[in-house]
Amino acid sequence: MEESRYGLRVSLPLDYNDALDSTVDALKQEGFGVLTSIDVKQTLKQKLNKDFRRYTILGACNPTLASRALDRELEIGLLLPCNVIVYETEPGHSVVAAIAPVPALGIVGSRADLHDVAAEADQRLRRALEKLGRVEEDGGR
Repeated sequence: MEESRYGLRVSLPLDYNDALDSTVDALKQEGFGVLTSIDVKQTLKQKLNKDFRRYTILGACNPTLASRALDRELEIGLLLPCNVIVYETEPGHSVVAAIAPVPALGIVGSRADLHDVAAEADQRLRRALEKLGRVEEDGGR
C-alpha cells in the first residue's frame, strides 16, 4: 500500500469491474456501506461529451463511526462519507485509493475528541486496502 499526504492507494492486477466489486466487499468487511457511487466516466460523457477512463467515486460510511463523529461535531458531516476511488489504469489493472481520515481531520484543527474516531476509520480503511493488496501479491489469484 502506498500513502500520500491525504490518501491510501493500492494497484491491483484486476479488471476494473472485479476491482470495484472487490472494493465494495472489502469495505463491507470493515463495517462500511456504500452510500453513493458516482460513475465519473458516464457523468463526463453525459455532461461534457468527454471520454474518460473507467473511474468510480464511492461514498463509504461506517454508521457507528459517523454517529460518534457527528455527536462530537455537527459540521464534521462536511467530511463524510469517506471517499474511495476505483479506476482503470489499463485493461486488467486498476487502482483503489481512499481518503486517509487522520490527515483529513487536520482540516478541523486539533480536536482530540474526534481523533479516536478518525483513527479507527483510518485503521478500517487501511485493512480494507490491505486485503485488496493481497490480490496484487497473489498475482490476481
